[in-house]
Amino acid sequence: MIASRHILGTFDEALASLRNNVLMMSSLTERSLERAMKGLFDRDDDLCANAIADDEEIDQLEMQIDKDGVAILLRFQPVASDLRRVVAAMKLSSNLERMADQATTIARRARKLNQHPPLAEVELIRPLYEQAMWMFRDSVDAFVREDVDLGRAVVARDEKLDELNHSASRKLIERMAQDPEQLRGYLNLIFVGRCLERVGDHATNIAEEAVYAAAAEDIRHQTLATTT
Repeated sequence: MIASRHILGTFDEALASLRNNVLMMSSLTERSLERAMKGLFDRDDDLCANAIADDEEIDQLEMQIDKDGVAILLRFQPVASDLRRVVAAMKLSSNLERMADQATTIARRARKLNQHPPLAEVELIRPLYEQAMWMFRDSVDAFVREDVDLGRAVVARDEKLDELNHSASRKLIERMAQDPEQLRGYLNLIFVGRCLERVGDHATNIAEEAVYAAAAEDIRHQTLATTT
């Protein structure tokens, strides 16, 4: 669904600027998550440091988006779909900032893991990462395109991500009992899995906001068919 042209060109310009900043923030957050996870899989401390460094710029963008969003609300006093678009952009930035926080946590856990011999069980985390990033990218796409069906599909995937995390955590706990000397390493991997599960939760929030912005329908707490 493509948004119709607003009668006030200046509102359109302000909204376009707001959305562009959200997309920039989304791109930086995606990069931060990719750097953190590549730092984990490749045992690369430099990539972990870069992921951590990204957080400050992302925080600054969130504050700018909040400031601009409030200014739009005060100046134009939008209603109906226009109001939903502005509020959704502000909520999206908040979820992106929390995703970036998860990337920082993953990077810090990865640096701890890199101080010790590699664990083959790190591969248990890869399916979680792939699922979480799939949800993340599609949730932002649903917001940009105002695609209700895609938004619903993203929400339905969250259950699968939860299942993947529970399965990985269970296997890592079993490995703790078998190899207690590597207990700290397995714990760090469990925490990474939890971070990725939270990324999926924030992607779900974004997808729900995308549906609400496009169709004025609140799908929170609804049971949706799972898409795998």
